[in-house]
Amino acid sequence: MPEQKPWDETTGSGAISGAGAGGGMDLAMDEGTTLEKTPGGPEGTGPAGKPRSLWSDAWRDLRRNPVFIISSLVILFLVVISIWPSLIADQDPLDCDLSKAQEGSQPGHPFGFDGQGCDVYTRTVYGARTSVTVGVLSTLGVSLLGGVLGGLAGFFGRGWDAVLSRITDVFFGIPVVLGGLVFLSVVTSSTVWPVIGFIVLLGWPQIARIARGSVITAKQNDYVQAARALGASNSRMMLRHIMPNAIAPVIVVATIALGTYISLEATLSYLGVGLKPPAVSWGIDISAASQYVRNAPHMLLWPAGALAVTVLAFIMLGDAVRDALDPKLR
Repeated sequence: MPEQKPWDETTGSGAISGAGAGGGMDLAMDEGTTLEKTPGGPEGTGPAGKPRSLWSDAWRDLRRNPVFIISSLVILFLVVISIWPSLIADQDPLDCDLSKAQEGSQPGHPFGFDGQGCDVYTRTVYGARTSVTVGVLSTLGVSLLGGVLGGLAGFFGRGWDAVLSRITDVFFGIPVVLGGLVFLSVVTSSTVWPVIGFIVLLGWPQIARIARGSVITAKQNDYVQAARALGASNSRMMLRHIMPNAIAPVIVVATIALGTYISLEATLSYLGVGLKPPAVSWGIDISAASQYVRNAPHMLLWPAGALAVTVLAFIMLGDAVRDALDPKLR
């Protein structure tokens, strides 16, 4: 029988050796090979071993996503110039000089002039205020109206669900552009509120269906059934247990739809039924520039490019948020 090696206190290492019918076995451990523990605890937990929530995981993923970072910076820039356009444009968008109509780039006027002699750069900067205002307010209105109606229909079901389903079917059958031509043609206001009201009127059914399906899925979970068994009221179950777990799909769809609403406003303004002069809008400028596209293409290039970048930024942001909040993609 082989001699057993005692524990070596000087080196802090030991060995257990034994011989068997199939050969030998040596197990050893050095003090350098220790188990490392991360500060955040085991996988799926945060600091102090607390489990991470969906929102904390989503925020961690978003911070590492270059698409989210780039789109957020673009949107932040648009929001800043929408609130304070004078930071980068010191002229009046309605200050025009017919003697400079359709002229190209000049010192102090990098984008040239439009058909009325207005500075294209200044109008492009001020047009961001209209687009961002319409997009944000329309999204808030659509999300609130559609989220509340869809959530109630999904939670109570039966009559609520049947009525909402039939109403949404009716609204889904209305063509958006045709509905805008009919609805806004009788409105004489040049403000953004008729356009926002029309978008909310035709946009809430999409959010309502998303919210309805999300609430139906969430209320089947065990924690909701346990709260119901413990006597929780409908309002408590809806606000404390269902809504926090059902709102993620609504946020994703609303973020992507925001870019769509901005392009819809520009489309309606281009057709002459959205915003009307003297309002400053990218859609109005694109419509005015369309007849001069051969002689002065710069009139169309800059407002159309700003519109495309804005819509793309919001769609990219919505895609990044969707990827972060979708548990199937983890």
